[in-house]
Amino acid sequence: MTVTKVTSNTNKKVCDYVNKVLSSVKEHHPHDREFHQAISLLFDALVPVLEQHPEYMEHNILERFVEPDRIITFKVPWTDDKGCVHVNRGYRVQFNNAIGPYKGGIRFHPSVNLSMMKSLAFQQTIKNALSGQAIGGAKGGADFDPKGKSDMEIMRFCQSFMTELAKYIGPDLDVPAGDIGVGAREIGYMFGQYKRLRGHYEADVLTGKGIEYGGSLGRKEATGYGAIYFIEEMLKHNNLSLEGKTIIASGSGNVSIHAMQKAVEKGAKIVACSDSSGYIYDPNGLCVDTIKRIKLHDHARISTYTNIHPEATFCPNCTDIWSIPCDIALPCATQYEIDEKAAYTLVENGVKLIGEGANMPSSALAIDIFLKNGVLFGPAQAVNAGGVAVSTLEMAQNSARVSWSFETVDQKLQTIMKNIYKSCVNEAKYYNSKHNLMIGANIAGFKRIANAMILQGVI
Repeated sequence: MTVTKVTSNTNKKVCDYVNKVLSSVKEHHPHDREFHQAISLLFDALVPVLEQHPEYMEHNILERFVEPDRIITFKVPWTDDKGCVHVNRGYRVQFNNAIGPYKGGIRFHPSVNLSMMKSLAFQQTIKNALSGQAIGGAKGGADFDPKGKSDMEIMRFCQSFMTELAKYIGPDLDVPAGDIGVGAREIGYMFGQYKRLRGHYEADVLTGKGIEYGGSLGRKEATGYGAIYFIEEMLKHNNLSLEGKTIIASGSGNVSIHAMQKAVEKGAKIVACSDSSGYIYDPNGLCVDTIKRIKLHDHARISTYTNIHPEATFCPNCTDIWSIPCDIALPCATQYEIDEKAAYTLVENGVKLIGEGANMPSSALAIDIFLKNGVLFGPAQAVNAGGVAVSTLEMAQNSARVSWSFETVDQKLQTIMKNIYKSCVNEAKYYNSKHNLMIGANIAGFKRIANAMILQGVI
């Protein structure tokens, strides 16, 4: 397939249209820097698409797509163990439901704000469409810090948060899941409160639940495993493999740990891993089982790894992890953790592949540096889609009142990640950007949503 040649007049018309919409977004959301970047990255990819599909402009798809369907903000009062009342702010951004009910995680972290929620919901919408599943996009959370809180304090906060959120969610409306600061414990507390408020059992209103009450086997491993399955496809496409590759991974939660675990199974070596306090390094390879025990079971700092493995070293600045030479870098911690300086350092040290395990971990300048220097770049909306994919499988199991084996879920996950990779490659190639999976991912996700919006009329 070849791209139809377009005239310079058509190019100008498209560029003028895209710039007009982007200016409108900045005017209506003037302080939302994260939101602006997410939209700009998509728009950069869409110029050739709009040239070939003028119907998207005729139906004003971009104007309709960049405005969230609904933005919900609310106060979350809660009482600590000493009886003192605190108030946090909660959010839910329901971005687009053209292809299914809203779907996206809930994040509890002090950095949570409306700009972040809008940008993450926007990216989630593209990612969910790219997954091939029938789900729309949303994101939510609160500026609450679970660290240092007792179980009872976290339970009371989750119950207060859900008391308000319950008005806006449901199995066919909006199905939240976990994210940073929200794991199985928090999902359990919120599910229990939702059940009490509704007065009946709706298993598929939340995903990431415990296995005992409707959760899916393989869900906690899904984002990390899915990232490695996608990266494996990237390497195969370039006649490479994970065997013998050195990897550094930021973060030490579910995504990072299970990505490292699967990478080691495939023959790779993990040489550095971090948490917010710093990073550990061992050129001979880290023991992922020890990291898993420290972080997921003991809930201790990554620095305690050196007490068990004194051959490793601990460095107190977590951002310095990007100075460690490696073949593959997995940013799995948080948004914008790789800036321009870190990107240049990775390139100078010979990195061959970046796989974004977290949501938007690389700045726009960093992405540009990777692409210009021939680094294989796996964008977040594709690489970390495994989590939401298995969340959708959890919804399917709940609806059918069945429970699949781990092997069944994992096999379905592998198929989904391979299909996502094919979609990214095919769209990038068709639009003359065959080495740019970021462009391919954005186009594939956007086209699925845009076509649904046109078929459904003005929604």
